[in-house]
Amino acid sequence: MKKMKKIIVSLVVVASVLTACKENKKEKVEVKEAVKVKAAISEVNNVDTALSVLNWKGTKPGGAHDGTVALQSGVLSIENGSLKGGEFVIDMNTITNLDLKGSKGAGKIEEHLKNADFFDVAVYPTSQFVITKVEDVDGKLAVTGNLQIKDVTKSITIPATISVDAGVTTFTSDVFNVDRADFNVKYASKRWIEGLKDKFIDDIIEFSFVVKTKA
Repeated sequence: MKKMKKIIVSLVVVASVLTACKENKKEKVEVKEAVKVKAAISEVNNVDTALSVLNWKGTKPGGAHDGTVALQSGVLSIENGSLKGGEFVIDMNTITNLDLKGSKGAGKIEEHLKNADFFDVAVYPTSQFVITKVEDVDGKLAVTGNLQIKDVTKSITIPATISVDAGVTTFTSDVFNVDRADFNVKYASKRWIEGLKDKFIDDIIEFSFVVKTKA
């Protein structure tokens, strides 16, 4: 009888662990084939790159790192207060680590992320997000666009909001999860490399945009 109770308790513990793992799994954005864009939305760079940023966060067993990437240029197309389109060029040479800011560790992380086994910045100095469709869904914008990282471009949809203050329009996205393996970022990826055990880095990278126009 005692042996049976131990078996039942063990099964309950296993079930609880499996449930917890399932609940903690990050939902990534759905990637689709890139949408064809007829032409550039605008040649006017109305985005204030000094105040605009792409935030990032990466995790691994036992830890996480976060930081920012600056925009090189960008445009937000606004008509009658509504977002109609946009294009953000992301300067991958500005990848910055914030959680270890000021330490040698931050420099090592930044250098590694720029290396060929991660974002290969020497070959792909910029990434890009080009808005192709904007829909209003339950009071929030569903913004679809072509996300280009390295040599891969995929269509994704992210939730976002638009606000205006003192003549400055701010585009703020929710955090959205991108599977880096979809974009050929393979270092320590369980999707690309077998037998890593606990030496892997999560394929999911958390991103969020804060983009402001010039006053």
